[in-house]
Amino acid sequence: MPVKMDQIRAVAFDLDGTLIDTLPDLTTAVNATLTALGAHALPPARVKDLVGDGADKLIARAVAEAVAEEAATDELHARAMALFLGYYAEHLFERSEVYPEAVRTLRALEEKSMRVCCVTNKSSRFALPLLELAGLGSLLELTLCADRTEDRKPSPVLLLQACERLELIPREMLYVGDSHTDVMAAHAAGCGAVAVTFGYHKPGSLERVSPDATVSNLSQIVSLLSSPLAAPAAPRIQEVPT
Repeated sequence: MPVKMDQIRAVAFDLDGTLIDTLPDLTTAVNATLTALGAHALPPARVKDLVGDGADKLIARAVAEAVAEEAATDELHARAMALFLGYYAEHLFERSEVYPEAVRTLRALEEKSMRVCCVTNKSSRFALPLLELAGLGSLLELTLCADRTEDRKPSPVLLLQACERLELIPREMLYVGDSHTDVMAAHAAGCGAVAVTFGYHKPGSLERVSPDATVSNLSQIVSLLSSPLAAPAAPRIQEVPT
């Protein structure tokens, strides 16, 4: 069913690659972990390719790439995960940056009486303090995190929980994210799906899952909600003009 923007009452945002560019601190934490294991560091562009599906997947991929296959034991993976969790917790928001227009957009949505929240695959031990350090926590009505593996996007579980918490039906919520899993989760939940053209998605991945619209700047979300846009049937992807 095409999304009808005039029915939207809430906007939910992904975190990494959507509200905050967390790649710099993630890269530092990954490479601090690999260095402690005696492995070689990875360039930021490569870490970007490995991001997604939670910290455990990120570290598993990084270890698989930087450590000799015969050395990549379960014990080494466990040690790597412990090292990463400890380091990243202490360096959440040192080089990371809030994306341009994020704060202004969240405030503008609130002024339009939109409910605003964050739905992320990041665990709450990182997501909640990160949002506070970045100055975004007070601008969000709630934040739902994937502390259980089965809740991670593309599962619609967290988006459906957000709708329930906000007392909305799914078609009244728009989900904004940077990856194909964000779009898939929104579609599975019955929410509108908007993809940002920055962030950490791989080339061509967004087009394959057909978001209802794409934006190159978060401020365009406000313009999108002010228009009578209904996504076309095929293809459904639409670039919102600046």
